[in-house]
Amino acid sequence: MSSPQQDRVPILLLKEGSTETKGKDARKNSITAAKLIAQVIRSSLGPRGMDKMLVNPTGDVTITNDGTTILKELDIEHPIAKMLVEVAKSVDNEAGDGTKSVVVLAGSLIENAEELLDKDVHPTIVVEGFREASKKSIEFLKEISIEIDPMDKAFLNKIAMTTIASKLVTTNSEELSKLVVDGALRVAEELGDNKFKIDLDDIKVEKKAGGSLQDSQLIQGIVIDKEIVHSGMPKRIQAAKIALLNSALEIEKTEFDAKLNVTSPEQMQKFLNEEERMLKSMVDSVVASGANVVLCQKGIDDIAQHYLAKEGIIAVRRIKESDMAKLAKATGANLVTNTDELSKDDIGYADLIEERNVETDKWVFIEGCKNPKSITVLIRGGSQRVVDEAERSIHDALMVVKDTVEYPYVVVGGGAPEVVVSKKLREWSSSLASRRQLAVEKYADSLESIPLTLAENAGMSLVDTQAELRAKSQTSGKPRFGVDVFKGKIVDLSSRDIYEPLSVKNQVINSGTEAACMILRIDDIISAGAPKGGSTPPEGGGYGGMPE
Repeated sequence: MSSPQQDRVPILLLKEGSTETKGKDARKNSITAAKLIAQVIRSSLGPRGMDKMLVNPTGDVTITNDGTTILKELDIEHPIAKMLVEVAKSVDNEAGDGTKSVVVLAGSLIENAEELLDKDVHPTIVVEGFREASKKSIEFLKEISIEIDPMDKAFLNKIAMTTIASKLVTTNSEELSKLVVDGALRVAEELGDNKFKIDLDDIKVEKKAGGSLQDSQLIQGIVIDKEIVHSGMPKRIQAAKIALLNSALEIEKTEFDAKLNVTSPEQMQKFLNEEERMLKSMVDSVVASGANVVLCQKGIDDIAQHYLAKEGIIAVRRIKESDMAKLAKATGANLVTNTDELSKDDIGYADLIEERNVETDKWVFIEGCKNPKSITVLIRGGSQRVVDEAERSIHDALMVVKDTVEYPYVVVGGGAPEVVVSKKLREWSSSLASRRQLAVEKYADSLESIPLTLAENAGMSLVDTQAELRAKSQTSGKPRFGVDVFKGKIVDLSSRDIYEPLSVKNQVINSGTEAACMILRIDDIISAGAPKGGSTPPEGGGYGGMPE
């Protein structure tokens, strides 16, 4: 029979050094971390949002107000904050825009849910209410959206300009949006029934510091940031016949250590002659195929360069694998591994190949490709940081144009649809008899956080803004009145041509709600102990200096 003392021996479930935070403490920890990451992003939302300077451990500086870039560069340790970063990345990959909005919405949902939790409303009730409100919001957005012609270039320009207007390069939004829309429509494929698809892999984006953003251009073809390998080669060829090689025009080294004992100059000469004969044979295979341009993924030996130059063939080496895939699609050429297998059937075509000076470098331009959908956006700018930010802006604009072409529904921007949907949610919530009504009302409040954040970043009064937005949405019933951040007023933004894709709004609501619900359902944080010799996590489950 065991003694009472033996019965009281504690059972250890976790390894030594592990910590566990349960119940309200765990929930408070999660909510605080989520609110903090939302606060970092809030001040960057909208055209009047502030920029962030991010300095990495090596001293490299990034200046941006792009939500995904900010979150990627932040060295975040707290697992809850990491979840919000992952949500923002998924929105960026799926929709291209709305990364800041989704974090602001998720942070506001969690903040408003905290008030209900403090009043002893169970987290499950709050989560159910939020999910129902999310579905209703998507329905309401579809009701108030506007269907457009997916090939309407003028309207697509408005959408691209709205996206670029919130970036550092806003002063050049008109030129860049035109470039983006022209590029997107050139690669659009009709699927039938007025439906289209855009593959952004068809659009190659190259950037080079120097000049100004106005010098950015759309090129009908592929630009390679490499130069022609030999000075004796022509710098321009029309009616180019292109061979794509993903193997080196060099003598391959053996996979094992080998030694050659050379006892006389004649033996050495024979060795060199055989090497030259092999390289000449490779070049002869290229010549026999009819190619006058060789684009190689790997190296080209000096002797091979000499023979290619004698034949008047342009050669470019060490081209990136991703560029080789684009070149194959653009020119219709087949990637060949062995020059002995190169035939006329593997050759691709382009109207012109030319080496041009871009700032201090020489780049190869391949224009008039067999596939007319292959294009390149060449971004120029006064400094490397400007072209980096322009590249991020063009990526977002291309994505929203793609979203609109593939799903041609739009809503007015500036927080107008959020206010109307918020009003409709409050009206709908009155039909709910349970505590979920409280959660739906808080969800409606959270939707208004987006226009209120825009107003806050424009220096407007939040109380006056909220009252005026609600009043004007009540009288109009349509999502037209939103925050004009440049004039600091509530105006009819449809007359200012401020539009956003419906698909981006849907993605923000779905992702923001899922993130908030996932965080609210956590009631236990268990952090494993650090390996021996490492430091243990702080007490109470805190991470990376985040408060509990």
